[in-house]
Amino acid sequence: MSFKLASSPHQHSQRNTAQLMRLVIWCALPGLLVQSWLFGWGSLIHFALATVTAVVTEVIILEVRKRNFEVAIKDSSAILTALLLAVSIPPFAPWWISVIGAFFAIAIVKQLYGGLGFNLFNPAMAAYVVLLISFPVQMTAWLPPASIALHSADFLDSLSMIFTQYSREGYSLAQLQAGIDGHTMATPLDQLKTDLTLGMTYSESLNNAIFDNGLGIGWLWVNMAYLAGGLVLLKQKAINWHIPVSLLLSLAVMATLFHLVDGDRFASATFHLFSGGIMLGAFFIATDPVSAATTNKGRLIFGAAIGFWIYLIRIFGGYPDAIAFSVLIMNMAVPLIDYYFRPRTYGHGRSAR
Repeated sequence: MSFKLASSPHQHSQRNTAQLMRLVIWCALPGLLVQSWLFGWGSLIHFALATVTAVVTEVIILEVRKRNFEVAIKDSSAILTALLLAVSIPPFAPWWISVIGAFFAIAIVKQLYGGLGFNLFNPAMAAYVVLLISFPVQMTAWLPPASIALHSADFLDSLSMIFTQYSREGYSLAQLQAGIDGHTMATPLDQLKTDLTLGMTYSESLNNAIFDNGLGIGWLWVNMAYLAGGLVLLKQKAINWHIPVSLLLSLAVMATLFHLVDGDRFASATFHLFSGGIMLGAFFIATDPVSAATTNKGRLIFGAAIGFWIYLIRIFGGYPDAIAFSVLIMNMAVPLIDYYFRPRTYGHGRSAR
């Protein structure tokens, strides 16, 4: 009997790294398409820009390091990083946002630490946080769903907006952000946080045009698409259930407890689970095999802690969605989690620590 030893990411399935990465990409594409259909085709354009930047950056760095870049490119990890970054960027953000983000994700977060399998942080989320802190205006300029937008934008308008910040008819980003009532629209999480700050109750905030039946218009379908892709990953055993289930359950428990205490100030669990990028984060980001915990018990702790941080930052912090910050916080805790929850060696008792 022979054994094969390989570097991380370690997977118990029979797929190699390239097959695993491509499967994750395919399962995330429905979410990308639904997001593009509802909020503008800019996400697809940013995906293309980020992919080119990520691949070229990886080739150049590996060539400088005198490494075989063909193997690294074929594993599709750079493309997956570009995809996760692109869906996190507002559709009509300037083109240089995705270029800077993809370069930072590959050059600094991934290759500076030695390449795939050695990065401490999720590259896409680290790049997203850097972009959000550095360019807050561009990174928070989301569009209203097409069904309630005052001005529509097709694919060519999206191209024009990304490269010139004006549509073909001369509309600015601020004008495209307007809803049917002429007022600038925010994301559901942004709108709720702003309304609560102004003294409105949770129920009163839900009367805004961006909400329908207690949820943000369009965001339910985006999350359902990513949920469907995530369930396929679970069925194909490409990811373990521990992280997404513990993350969603932790977030739901926190939201339910606070909502029961004060329903006028705190949103329901359903609102939190289907607003923002929760399903994307639970199934496609937090489950990164390199930067996540490696044992089943550790994964439960890792996922639950991410859900805990997401809720705290959403409610008491300054960033409405909080997925990226929560994932990075727990990436830093992975060595500690793996140390205390590593499996016991067969034949040895549990030693005092």
